[in-house]
Amino acid sequence: MVACSMPPVISISRLSKAYASGFEALRTIDLEIRRGEIFALLGPNGAGKTTLISIICGLVKASKGSVQVDGHDIVKDYRAARSKIGLVPQELTADAFETVLATVRFSRGLFGKRANEDHIEKVLKDLSLWDKRDSKIMTLSGGMKRRVLIAKALSHEPQILFLDEPTAGVDVELRRDMWQVVRALRDSGVTIILTTHYIEEAEEMADRIGVINKGEIILVEEKAELMRKLGKKRLTLHLLAKLDAIPEALAPYRLDLSAGGTEVIYTYDTQAERTGITALFKDLANAGIRFKDLHTDQSSLEEIFVNLVRGRA
Repeated sequence: MVACSMPPVISISRLSKAYASGFEALRTIDLEIRRGEIFALLGPNGAGKTTLISIICGLVKASKGSVQVDGHDIVKDYRAARSKIGLVPQELTADAFETVLATVRFSRGLFGKRANEDHIEKVLKDLSLWDKRDSKIMTLSGGMKRRVLIAKALSHEPQILFLDEPTAGVDVELRRDMWQVVRALRDSGVTIILTTHYIEEAEEMADRIGVINKGEIILVEEKAELMRKLGKKRLTLHLLAKLDAIPEALAPYRLDLSAGGTEVIYTYDTQAERTGITALFKDLANAGIRFKDLHTDQSSLEEIFVNLVRGRA
């Protein structure tokens, strides 16, 4: 990943959005996106993800605050800022009667870019759309239409790509292909900002993760650090004999019985000085509880996210 000492490619300061009804969609957002990273923005429905993206892309006007895109103010220098950005919206919007090739060419022209058939061909081939270039949009599947949206967003060679729920309704194979394209773009220096409901995607793809809830950014963290700090490990012991209840002497460990009393689960903090496992084994032996096997697993990003949002509810 690119060194953090470079100036951020997107800088958001004190950004707020309130509607005439009084609803506050965003509250005092401060956020910096690094050049060349994949940044995942996670949040429940209605958290403000799409509003934030829409403001950065110039589609919605902020109530307060400022946004700089590659050094350009999105209000004072709108054209320069917008030319740096490609946006793949959630909605499948495209001219149904146009062909794939014509749609992507037209999108490039909207940004005042000269025709570049080599670039358009490369984008379509990267997205497995070249064979469909003469097909009308209306004849394509939902997954293919979403690929066309990505091709349109890449037509003018943006340095920043926003993907708003890019794989919603896309089958698993298409999703995998799409992420290969995203990784290749990141490797070529494009900054990727994505919102997704598929938290496992963020876990696999992102360099950093931001969590937004009720219009506020509640956390921004390196993915690896977030997993390390907030992750808990589970130790599952497969018992030799079925257990009806956890003995009182073991209450301090807050053990859970599962699999019909044949498994005991111990959850511990990976950051704690002592995990307590050695003491647990000793106390289990004293209680006459024997186990034949054990394994550990770590909290997924999904569990961390759910706990974070629940904590702010």
